[in-house]
Amino acid sequence: MNTSKPKLLVARAMFPEELFRLNAYFELELNPDDRIFSPEELCDRLQGKFGMICTSSAKISADLLSKLPELKIVSTIAVGYDNFDLQACTSHQVMATNAPDVLNETTADFAWALMMATARRVTEAEHFLRVGEWKKWGVDLFVGADIHGSRLGILGMGRIGQAIARRASGFGMEVIYHNRSQLSPAQESAAHHARYVDKETLLREADHLILALPYSPEAHHIIGEAELAKMKPSATLVNIARGGIVDDTALIRALREGKIAGAGLDVFENEPRLHPDFLGLKNVVLTPHIASASERTRRAMVNRAIKNVIAAVRGEVPPDLLNRDILGH
Repeated sequence: MNTSKPKLLVARAMFPEELFRLNAYFELELNPDDRIFSPEELCDRLQGKFGMICTSSAKISADLLSKLPELKIVSTIAVGYDNFDLQACTSHQVMATNAPDVLNETTADFAWALMMATARRVTEAEHFLRVGEWKKWGVDLFVGADIHGSRLGILGMGRIGQAIARRASGFGMEVIYHNRSQLSPAQESAAHHARYVDKETLLREADHLILALPYSPEAHHIIGEAELAKMKPSATLVNIARGGIVDDTALIRALREGKIAGAGLDVFENEPRLHPDFLGLKNVVLTPHIASASERTRRAMVNRAIKNVIAAVRGEVPPDLLNRDILGH
């Protein structure tokens, strides 16, 4: 009788005390050094594995899956899953799961942190102080834009977008949004009476625009030179969604030329190799993809992935199964 446990790869370093309960179900292969595996190494490490817990750094392609006949589940701790080829997962009978809901509020908090830091020029002012340039107070020293009483625009009104909108009530902001589909009246009311507008109106009227939409081929460079040109010169742009949604080269040019007042960016094209010209700009706040990085939330994200792989190995439907059409096979 074969009593060996199925094998599971945990592709990035995660909280060991959370992973411990996986030992009851799997023979674990961990990555305590937190190395980013090349596609070839990832393929080698997944040989003979039942599943994997990963982040967005693991690219799951049709080519990779064709070499892994024993793989049954790939489970990301992120809510975004643009690193998964879902059609290929279904074709190869591999379940794909993500971790929705657990990071909504923390990510919304951080969107506000970036918006406020950008509008009030916090990064620029801190650098000014740290390098010893502050010699006196001045009436126009680092004047920025108000948050209260202004118009908040949100592109992408899913759970995170709605959480961002709810926070506007304490600042007396008007909320406008654009989404693939309009929310129900009840949802709009709950999101601080958010008002649906077309994309052109959103770009033209927002004082502060926050991007909260998932990445997809259709969303690639949805904010480019033409869109930035429609925004107010006094407006700010915040991206806590995904790199690639914004054309970074066009954004750098707009910031340099004063087409918009500033930007707060947590995500970038080709991250972590962000465009070096961002570093020379004063009117941008840059953070290294940390919008969900509170300890409680990151642990919740890991635990969501754990629940999904445990359900799979027990023969149950994972609660966050993305490619549900696999169930019909």
